[in-house]
Amino acid sequence: MSLEKLRAKAAELERETMALWYALRHPRTPLAAKLVAALVVGYALSPIDLIPDFIPVLGLLDDLVLLPLGIALCLKLLPADVMAECRERARESIAKPRSYLAAVVIALLWIAALVLLGWWAHGVFTSAHR
Repeated sequence: MSLEKLRAKAAELERETMALWYALRHPRTPLAAKLVAALVVGYALSPIDLIPDFIPVLGLLDDLVLLPLGIALCLKLLPADVMAECRERARESIAKPRSYLAAVVIALLWIAALVLLGWWAHGVFTSAHR
C-alpha cells in the first residue's frame, strides 16, 4: 500500500471517528450505538493504546484493526440518516481549526483512573501484609 493510500485511509478514519463523536450526541442515536461509539471515539482519542505505538508493526496494527471494526459495528447500529447527518457535520468541522480539549479531557480521565487504581491496589496490598 502506498503512502498516499495510507494517508487517505487515515483521513477517512479521522472523519468517521469525528462523525461518531457527533452521533454520540445525536438524539436519535440508540443507546447501544452510543455505548459502542463512546468506546471507539475514546480509544481513537486516547493517548494510551492496547499495544503501544512504539512497538514496530504491532503498535500500529491495533489502530488499523480495532478502529475500523468498531466503526463498522457502529454503522450497523446507527440509523443511516443519522450517520449521514453526522458525517456532514464531521466534514464541516474538520475544515475548521482544531481544539485539543477532548484529548486533554480523555488524558486526564485516564490519569485519574490510573491514580484510583494505584490507590486501590496500594490499599489491597497494604492490608494483605498486616
